[in-house]
Amino acid sequence: MNRRFFLERITALIGISTVAPAVRAAGKQSIELQHSPVAGFQYHHGESLWSRLTPGVPLGLVREPNNPYDPRAVRIEFDGVKIGYVPRAENATIAHLMDSGRHVSASILAVRESSNPWDRIEISLSLNT
Repeated sequence: MNRRFFLERITALIGISTVAPAVRAAGKQSIELQHSPVAGFQYHHGESLWSRLTPGVPLGLVREPNNPYDPRAVRIEFDGVKIGYVPRAENATIAHLMDSGRHVSASILAVRESSNPWDRIEISLSLNT
């Protein structure tokens, strides 16, 4: 994730920037926070759902504060099925926002055929205001 991109989004959130947030169809605002790969895709049920994973599809996010490997873990789900996690190196802000009661959403940005599981799915994470 680009540090400048992230800082612009956070400063927009607290109202000290002129960065315009994306406007959702329902009239609510959404501030895109980051783009990330899906970590652990190869270990969960993503392969069985591959044909249904397309750009624009919304994904579920679930905090796992008791995860034994990462106390900031954020699980990614498609139709209630775990497909992976927000990468550990990129989940601190997302976990903090979710723990603070903020609504963070995710959607698929890109789906790629690749032998490298880190290259297969790219997601967008946004803060809904």
